[in-house]
Amino acid sequence: MCTRTLWQLFSPSRLVNNHTMLSRLRTSWSLRTCLSVCRRAHTKEKGKPLMLNPRTNKGMAFTLQERQILGIHGLLPPKVETQDTQAMRFQNNLKKMTDPLEKYIYLMGIQERNERLFYRVLMEDIEELMPIVYTPTVGLACTQYGHIFRRPKGLFISIRDRGHVRSILDNWPETNVSAVVVTDGERILGLGDLGVYGMGIPVGKLCLYTACAGIRPEKCLPVVIDVGTDNETLLRDPLYMGLYQQRDRSQAYDDLIDEFMEAVVDKYGQDTLIQFEDFGNHNAFRFMRKYSPHNTYNTLCTASVALAGLLAAQRAIGKPITEHRVLFLGAGEAALGIANLIVMAMMETGMTQAEARKKIWMFDKDGLLVKSRKQKMDANQDAFIHDSPGDVHSFLDAVETIKPTAIIGVSGAGRLFTHNVIKAMGELNERPIIFALSNPTNKAECTAEDAYKLTDGRCLFASGSPFAPVTLSDGRVLTPGQGNNAYIFPGVALAVMLSGVRHISDTVFLEAAKTLVEQLTDQELAEGRLYPPLSNIREVSLQMAVKVVEYVYAKGMAFRYPEPLDKNAFVRATVWDTSYDSLLPDMFDWPGVSFSPRTG
Repeated sequence: MCTRTLWQLFSPSRLVNNHTMLSRLRTSWSLRTCLSVCRRAHTKEKGKPLMLNPRTNKGMAFTLQERQILGIHGLLPPKVETQDTQAMRFQNNLKKMTDPLEKYIYLMGIQERNERLFYRVLMEDIEELMPIVYTPTVGLACTQYGHIFRRPKGLFISIRDRGHVRSILDNWPETNVSAVVVTDGERILGLGDLGVYGMGIPVGKLCLYTACAGIRPEKCLPVVIDVGTDNETLLRDPLYMGLYQQRDRSQAYDDLIDEFMEAVVDKYGQDTLIQFEDFGNHNAFRFMRKYSPHNTYNTLCTASVALAGLLAAQRAIGKPITEHRVLFLGAGEAALGIANLIVMAMMETGMTQAEARKKIWMFDKDGLLVKSRKQKMDANQDAFIHDSPGDVHSFLDAVETIKPTAIIGVSGAGRLFTHNVIKAMGELNERPIIFALSNPTNKAECTAEDAYKLTDGRCLFASGSPFAPVTLSDGRVLTPGQGNNAYIFPGVALAVMLSGVRHISDTVFLEAAKTLVEQLTDQELAEGRLYPPLSNIREVSLQMAVKVVEYVYAKGMAFRYPEPLDKNAFVRATVWDTSYDSLLPDMFDWPGVSFSPRTG
């Protein structure tokens, strides 16, 4: 019998019910010997699990007292280090690496061993490391997931688990989960169907929940739903880690998602935040409608950050948003989410919904969305299907015919904002707005360099993945804005979790977009930026959370009472700290207390 079993056997709560087992043990061991073994096993084990758990591990920062009391003295080198020294070691190692995937593997290794140190390193160099743990490198990591796999993160639920999803949730060690990010891996960034390899997306998203908004890591749960994959390369890969089957598109898929949603709400509560990520368009639209009573959101973070870019451009140009005409390259989930939020922003100024929708056009692989088009269009696109403006065969034709003030690329198809398209935008507009939002970098519709140089530095540019600053021939240096949805979702998530919102209205994301623009300085706008520097994203996210908390309480959408009077202090008091906690018990004396009986 193992020592752990013996320890459980002789615990006070079990002694009474184990007389039979005890009598057997006495034949070979005395009770005293058994208890002695169990105590020694407990002493040896009680500290080591703390070293193996990334949530409690401090590495060489365990103090001498902690090492002795926890029974880990001698299991570490003698030196006691500060977290500053540990962070310096990892930062020095990162600087020696040039390959982004190598950096990703190294960073994730720190997270697997020492969670607080990981977030310390990430937060101190967030502008440099966000593209590693999030877009664009996370896309590459997803394609290589089975080849770089070290230790599982998150929860894996397969279609074979139908009927047992709740029991799988019960296996997750944390019981106080407030935020779930879930994907089925069908449309990972612009990379297509990656099946179970899509787990990198929820893990990366939740890293930014903590790094940007200070949400406690133990409150976050990444989930991948494995229903197979239609990616033939993965189905032939011996290192693929999911089900070797074609993607299940039957009723069983819907039943599994229903069961998952019910299990999450049942276990963690009605106000649990559930973020759907990178589902196929056909499912994403359905789920947004179907689960709208729940605390869910999907594309609205991307929509909010895109709208913020347009509002920032409005500041730069001095032209109200109602005077813009927007042409989308791509007419899927992302385009529709952005378009609908733009319509809401226009309606706030007094424009009717019908008038606002006429300002927005969409062009996909089959051409413009127009009533005379022969190819089938989705019902979700109906609001943006217009009468034909003329003979349009290419995206360049669409630009020259519609004469947009802004083009927004969300096609995931690569460099379709050609030189001719960019030059045409420059001829039509004094300050053309060009947003190449597709991820990862090689899927962006154009580069920052092309956009700036082909418009003589006049364009207002934003991209989904980061581009380096561009130096023009006249010596000007323009810093492209990265329309990273990390500006939106961590702060909104924190606000939702703190205020007990049970349904996230689209108006929340409109408010978030306006809040983001307010944090952009005139100097940053003059540098070509449409968003605050990523180095400020922690403060941006906290300001976002404060504004959203104020908004949801003012609109009667919050359910957590009493309502905090000082919402700024309320939000900031919850922010998670990367400093190590002491693992020693609270020890103190009782001065003047005697334990001897009175005499005389």
